[in-house]
Order: sequence, then structure tokens, then C-alpha cells
Amino acid sequence: MSRFWERLAGMPKHVSAFDAAVREHDQALANAGMEIWIGAEPTFTLRTSESPEWLNEALGETKQAYARRILERLHLAYPGSLVLRTTGRQYRREERPRWSLGLFRRRDGAALADSLPADPLNTSTSCQEQLVEEFWRNLATVLDEHGWFGAGFRTEGSLPLRLLFRLDGMQQQADPHQDPRLARPSLHEHAIPLEGAVDELAREGLYLLSVGCLAMPGGESVPCIELPAMPDVEHFLELIQLVSKAAAMGNLMHLVWQGYPPPVDRTVAWTTLTPDPAVVEINAAPAADVRTFLDAGRVLYEAAESEDLSAYRLHYNGDLSESGGGGQFTLGGPTPEQSPFFEHPQLLPRMIRYFIRHPALSYWFAPSYVGSFSQSPRPDENVRESFSELSVALQHLSCTTGPQPEHIWRSLSPFLVDTSGNAHRSELNIEKLWNPYLPGRGCLGLVECRAFRMPPNAEHAASIAALLRAITAMLIRVDAVPELANWDSELHDRFALPFYLCRDLELVLADLAAAGFGLGKPIENHLLDNRPQHIGHTEIAGVRLEVDHAIEFWPLLGDAASQEGGSSRLVDASTTRIQLSLRPLDNDPGRLSDCRLYANGYRLPLRTEQDGNGTVVIGGLRYRSFEPWIGLHPGIGKQSPVELALIPPEGNSEALRITLHEWQPQNEAYDGLPANHQEAARRRKERFVVEQLPVDSIPPGREPPAEALTAYCLDLRRCS
Repeated sequence: MSRFWERLAGMPKHVSAFDAAVREHDQALANAGMEIWIGAEPTFTLRTSESPEWLNEALGETKQAYARRILERLHLAYPGSLVLRTTGRQYRREERPRWSLGLFRRRDGAALADSLPADPLNTSTSCQEQLVEEFWRNLATVLDEHGWFGAGFRTEGSLPLRLLFRLDGMQQQADPHQDPRLARPSLHEHAIPLEGAVDELAREGLYLLSVGCLAMPGGESVPCIELPAMPDVEHFLELIQLVSKAAAMGNLMHLVWQGYPPPVDRTVAWTTLTPDPAVVEINAAPAADVRTFLDAGRVLYEAAESEDLSAYRLHYNGDLSESGGGGQFTLGGPTPEQSPFFEHPQLLPRMIRYFIRHPALSYWFAPSYVGSFSQSPRPDENVRESFSELSVALQHLSCTTGPQPEHIWRSLSPFLVDTSGNAHRSELNIEKLWNPYLPGRGCLGLVECRAFRMPPNAEHAASIAALLRAITAMLIRVDAVPELANWDSELHDRFALPFYLCRDLELVLADLAAAGFGLGKPIENHLLDNRPQHIGHTEIAGVRLEVDHAIEFWPLLGDAASQEGGSSRLVDASTTRIQLSLRPLDNDPGRLSDCRLYANGYRLPLRTEQDGNGTVVIGGLRYRSFEPWIGLHPGIGKQSPVELALIPPEGNSEALRITLHEWQPQNEAYDGLPANHQEAARRRKERFVVEQLPVDSIPPGREPPAEALTAYCLDLRRCS
């Protein structure tokens, strides 16, 4: 029995320390009277595939099939739920909107209807026209009995059996010759207009149902009903029950439900699966607390894993990265009006200042590509004039009594964008806060936190959810950072190194504890764990050398605006940054005083710091790890493998030479992608080559030129 089915058979009977910490967090917010809902957008990839749809393209031959199988498992996990196919996003150069498969359910666990006809997601079925026509007639009958008098008629094209009804008890005449909108094509058959997917008939109180046989890939056809845009959850639930009753009258067991997205409120949950470059993206229903978020996440991760989709990728050389689609989180309330950002108008300005003050919230959890042209740039990574004007906006908001939602949005939205003005690509994305220019979904009271890579498991995702909720709760109570910090060059120098990011995150955790919203060790341990960064370590003469990946801010090739229509942006990723740290094994800082560390023959400047484990010396190193086909600096060649030399204090006859290879040391081809984490770790380890040599065999190190040095880093690209 797979772990997915074991989980469906019953959750663990014991409560782990982690689950207990989650419950304590939820209770702390409940005791404070705060409703802070949290949502997420996890993304999963087929890590064993190198086809375009699993590397960089949104659409492909197999992706929807994987999504349908995952959705089938989720459908089984939530009995009485409804599979509903709506439309996804549509980008320039795409003729039609992308597919979107959704699961709609009641949060109380009750079934939406008795005998709910199920979507034949992965089941072979056929469409009998006589059975479908009987269903159409039965549906007209149950609508009439319910007081939604339906007028039936036929049209040409797909789903030709139509029913037009009202909700006010009035009889409606239906003549497609008088009103051509009644013969409209399926929502799924044409491009999304600029104003969005708007149901013009529904706006007038007219609701159109379309019924027929839907052609599927492979020549199969299935019974289908296309739903209108219903005005609220209550009426949508009624419609589901009426459709289900009509289907049961004719023994219609399978039915594709498609059409406009359903209305939602705090009583229902709506989760969708859509394609995005390299991944299947899940827009998970928001949760009122982290315990609910964690339970849903465990089911989702198990379902994806059971279908061989992963939250990570293993590369040929053993490097580990996230899925490639990110893992954003969304904060809001049970309704737009009850959003914490509206109930506490100073919350968003405080959050902006707090995130700017703490770069760990921007970089510690982020994917490999960060900075000005990434998917989640900070406000202080925009042009200087924009950051200066943000300070003015925050000052005026702090002096405004009870600013209205639209005023908050208009005051801050010009600054929460990337350098091309894209409001979607911002570390704190407020395009769905109170945006009148985003049809249907712009005024939801939501703030999306985008600087997060895909979490490796449900527990890590829940830890981030708890962190964001706790920060929100703290900032509702106190203005933790009343002034706007200006990091200047330190932002991309000091905070490129994981040591300083970790210290910064510890400050955030200390702030939360002081405010009464501490997260507890089980959650904090997940947040502080950042294993993908570690490259290797070695020891000599009582000193331990650790080498870790650091953050590099890759430059864009070309201009951002010209690349908006694509699924990705072209950057020069040929520069690598690493962190080197030395610690005494016996906590005697004197062991470090005379240690010397060379990189490709240049002496690496080191800074002495303190943390919870005592004294440590830190240095950053940048180098060109490969020569790109298209990139900057054509005169700078590849500088890898990097050769480090660690010279211990005088009196030691041995030194270490450490060679950092980007690939297999003998430059041999790998036999396919790593099969698992163990094989990936073995490949990483063989690239970290340590040799013990006589001290006098190491040439004296050269002092690097001044232009190659910053306060925290040596740049080998400037040493030639």
C-alpha cells in the first residue's frame, strides 16, 4: 500500500513535536483575536524528464495527464467534492487560455450533493446523445421545480443543448436569433478578452447552461455541462445539487463540469492545477490556520509524490534545486472586507519596512535567481528614484487616518513592481489587494509573498506559513521597524552570504518571540535549515573549513520589457558566489589568527564574526564558473575549477589543497541524472577534492587588486 493510501486510511494517532508547535502557533493568534488566512502555490516537476514541458515550457504532451491523476487522488481524499474545469492564464503569443483543473469542496467536509456525477478524469467513457438529451430535459424540469424557470433551446456548434434561467423566479424567453449571446461558443474555445473572462449574461441576471458531448483527445467524447458565472456561493451550491439531481434521474454517472470559476467564501475551498514553465502549479485553497494548511499540504505532497512528481530537481553534477516554479505564499482574510490589511491600514506599510529591514525574508528562502530582474525583486532593488519616492509614500500613509483600501493600493502599488513596471513580479505583490484594473480578482485584500522557492515538504511549507502569519500578527500589534532601512551596497554584498542571512533570520525569530508570537524550536529548526547551500567541508590542525553556496545576482541580457511575453528571462548565470568559513574545533579563537586561505593563488580576506557556536571567520568568493554562449564579458574565460589552499598557523607542516569542480573531476560524462538523493550526494562529494600537502609546496599567495575587493567578497573576475 502506498503512503498516499495509508494517509487516507487515517492520519497518525500521535501528535509530533512539530504538530504541537503548529497548534500552539494557531492558538496564539486565536487568543489575540486575529484571523490571518494563508494560501500557497506549490509547484511540482517531473525531475527525471528533460522534455521542454518539464524544463522551461508551460504546455506539453504529458503535463495535463499528470495533473489529472493528481486531481483524481485529491478528489478521493475529499469525498463529495467536485472536479470543475475552468480556464487558466493566457499570455501573449498563446492563442487560447491554458487549461485549469480544479477541485471545489465544502470546508465542513459535507458532500456537495447526493449522487454527484464525477468527472471521468482517467476513466474511459462514452457519450450517448440520447442519454445527454434526457439529462438536458430533466435539468429543465428540476430548474422549474426549484423556481428557476429554465427556457430550453438548441444551437449549432459544441454543447448545443442550452438552458437559460433566472434566480428571481421570473420566466425568461430564450431566442438566440434575438440575442446572439445565447449561442455563444464555449468559454474554453476562444481567447480571453483584455477585460477578462466576463459573463455578460450573468451580469444581467441571465444564467446560461450548455450541455452536450465534449470531444476529448484520442477521439473520445464525454457528457459535459458548461456552467455560467454564478453570483454567490449559496446559489452555486444550489445549482450543483440541481444538476446532480437531474443526472441521477437519467442514471448519468459521469459528467465533465466546466465553465466559469466558482464563487468562493470562507465556507468552501477551491484548488486549481494549472501548467507553468517546467511545472504543474497548484493554487491551493487558503487556510484559516496552519494546522489546516499542514493537513492539506501533506495530502497534496503525497499525491504528487505518488505520481512521481517532485518538489525538487537533481542535476547531472549532483546539485539540488527546487522544482523550478517557485512556491509563493498569500496572506489575507476570510473575506476581502476582513483582510488584515484593511482592518489594520498601517499593516502593509509596516510589512514593507520590515521586509526591507530583514533581507533574510527576501533571500534565505528564495530560489537561485534573485535580484533586480528576478521573479521577486525588493523595492530597494528598483531604481534609486523609486526607492526614494517609496519613502515619501510611506511617510504620508503613516500620517493618514483610516486610509481606505483603494488609497492604500494606489499609494504603494507604483513601488511594488519590477524594473519594467510589472506588478506581478514583486517580492510583495499587491495586484490583488484592491486593484480595480484586474477584472474579477483584483479586489480580494490579498498580499502575495513571492520570494520563496518550492518547499521540499509539507512541514517546511507549514513552517513558512507560520512565520508569515506570525510576522503579520506582530506588525498588527507593533511597528517593529518605524524607519525605512537603506542597505545600499551591503544588500548585494553582505547579504549575499548565508552566514549573515541566517543571523538576520534569527533576529526576526527573536522579534516574534518578544512580541508573544514565538514559533518554537520544531518550526524554527525547519526555517533555519538550508541544506542545499552546503558544498563540502574538511579539517586540519583543529580548524574546520566549510564551503557553501552563496547568492549571486545574475544580470539581465537585454531589457526586461522586451522579454515580458516569454515564459522566462535571459540572464547571464555564469558567475558563481560561494562562502568560505573557518571555525576552531575546540572553540579556541586563537587557532584562527594565523590561518591563511588562498583562492586561485590570491589571498582571501576574512572577517571575524560571532554566532551561537562561537568565533568564525567568513569570506565570500565570486568567479566565472563557465563560459556562456550568450553573456557578458566575452574576454573573461572560465575560472573553474577553483583551487583553494588552507595554510594553518606556523608549526604545522601540512596544508590542504581543496579543488572545487563544477563537473565530474575527470570531465567524464555522467550516466544519466542521479536516481536519488544518495547518488546526488555522492556526485557532489566527488567534486570536492581534498589533498594534504607539505606547507612549503604551496606557493605564497598574492594580494588581490583593490578593485577585486568589497567589504565581504573577493571577485576573481577582477584579478586578471
